Amino acid sequence: MSSNQQEGFANPAPAGLVALAIACFAFFAVLSGSVGHSAIPLLGCWLLGGFIVQIVVAYIELKEGQLLGGNVFLVFAAFFMFTGSIEFFVKAYFNTVGGTPIDTQLDGYCWLVLLIILLLWTPAYLKTASAIMGLLVIFLDLGVFFVAFSDLKIMSGGVYAAYSLLITGIIGIYIAAAIQLNAAFGRTILPLPGPMIK
Repeated sequence: MSSNQQEGFANPAPAGLVALAIACFAFFAVLSGSVGHSAIPLLGCWLLGGFIVQIVVAYIELKEGQLLGGNVFLVFAAFFMFTGSIEFFVKAYFNTVGGTPIDTQLDGYCWLVLLIILLLWTPAYLKTASAIMGLLVIFLDLGVFFVAFSDLKIMSGGVYAAYSLLITGIIGIYIAAAIQLNAAFGRTILPLPGPMIK
């Protein structure tokens, strides 16, 4: 524990980004076929853990007046993590309703809302966050695009979604490490350049 005391909350973004990276790596493993579908309940467990982290991050960011980050973490905590977790358990153990297979196209419509919101919020990230965070959001947009349209059965983009999310996770790890190391050393260890849009 740190002996440095300060007013308010410390920046919780590194924890939220680690949770996002774990989810992205896990989705990569499933969507790329690196692990079998028997791993789906385990993915549900990891997403449930990510929900706990991201809901706390959302609360702190909103409490500290971070409109964009707080809302993004809140939406992702609820739908990417919590709903995703429950869905994976449902799909693993209850794949039919009254003998009829669950129509998972509904997921595509819900992912479509997340895609539209992300696309509309992306310029705010490109204007206010580091260029590396802007890159993360762009690759996340791509991943969500391919997931949404795959679930809608309009296209098969599982592999594209997998690699977009893997890159998102790698960038998330970098940003989380940069925030922690730069704060600990009081200087730039890992650079986080300014926003893409001035």
